[in-house]
Amino acid sequence: MRKVREVLRLRHALSLSYREISEALGVGKTAAGEIVRRAEVVGLTWPLPEVFDDGELERRLFTAPGEAQPERPAPAWAKLHEELKRRSVTLVLLWQEYRAEHSDGYGYSRFCDLYGAWRRSVSATMRQTHVAGEKLFVDFAGDTVAVIDSLNGDTRPAHIFVAALGASNFTYAEGRWSEGLADWISVHVRRAADADQKAAFMPAYVMAILLDGEFQRWRHMAKSQS
Repeated sequence: MRKVREVLRLRHALSLSYREISEALGVGKTAAGEIVRRAEVVGLTWPLPEVFDDGELERRLFTAPGEAQPERPAPAWAKLHEELKRRSVTLVLLWQEYRAEHSDGYGYSRFCDLYGAWRRSVSATMRQTHVAGEKLFVDFAGDTVAVIDSLNGDTRPAHIFVAALGASNFTYAEGRWSEGLADWISVHVRRAADADQKAAFMPAYVMAILLDGEFQRWRHMAKSQS
């Protein structure tokens, strides 16, 4: 598999001819061309994904259509799904743990495909349709950001407020020292009073209130608190 990767790299990254690849790696020109052709057929490009291991590369390039593949140990999808709900846990991390336990297990790409299929088979999902400008979703992010005082080196955690429109995902973010009621109200006032954003960032039901002369009053309140 090492030579297969090198063939793809030399062909796509360095634009070498098949003759030059053959001389560099000691493989036949026909074999090098066949590797590149197979990669194009299955949609592989260079560079390959970092988590694309040799087993997955072999499966993609050299498994004939309809050919039976050896059974591989399946992850416990329900347990994995619960693990993903924990902070900072990703599919890459869970796949690495799975492969550490099962060296002959699925490659990362196949692992993700199977997990997606499992989710679709057990999850009843209600798709939401967001009308442009209608809904604004707001909350504080779970993690804080360390703010360092440049004078004395003291560190203080800042809580990140995030607001996003449902249809466009247009986002506003601001750091606050707490998630208390005063900061919660203040950050909404500051967001609403942002002169550069007010036309594009107001949900329809809020914009109707601000257009009735309330905007200037809210802007004055925000300035007095800043």
